Amino acid sequence: MAMGTAERRGAPEDGGTGVSASVAATAPDHGVPVAGPDTAADERRPGYRPLWREEPARRRRMPDPVRTAAVRAVLVVAVTLILAMVAFLSTLAESWLAFPMVLASVAGTVVATWCVLDVWVTRQVWNQRHGVVSVPSSTARAMRRERRRARRRARAAETGGGRIGRRGGAGQLSHP
Repeated sequence: MAMGTAERRGAPEDGGTGVSASVAATAPDHGVPVAGPDTAADERRPGYRPLWREEPARRRRMPDPVRTAAVRAVLVVAVTLILAMVAFLSTLAESWLAFPMVLASVAGTVVATWCVLDVWVTRQVWNQRHGVVSVPSSTARAMRRERRRARRRARAAETGGGRIGRRGGAGQLSHP
């Protein structure tokens, strides 16, 4: 069934508000009130319309190690750009600080390159270890298989003799 724009937005086609008080008063997917006691009173007013609608994120959040590497890289690149600007301006001013700043900006460029490569490598390692990339060489598949086997063994140890096990030898169809 195809929905029109008004139905997708939750607004009636006659131009009314379209967002019910119960939907607008709770956070998406949680059922928790968005704000304090004022929220319910404001929503009972006729013509109330919220300023924005909460929508789920389009992309998933980056894993923590990748995010920390990216933040580190951004900070190092920012400091390197500042060093390069100070080197340029002190060269124009013919200051004694020009040469040390040029050396520092060259070193900063090397470190910034290293940090950007670190983000890339950290992302690749995360994807391979946690099974985002589905390739035969992925270590995540083997790790999941091992965890599954360990869970089965633990479950079998818990139940113990609760199940009826096989008796007899290989493929024995009748009693001796």
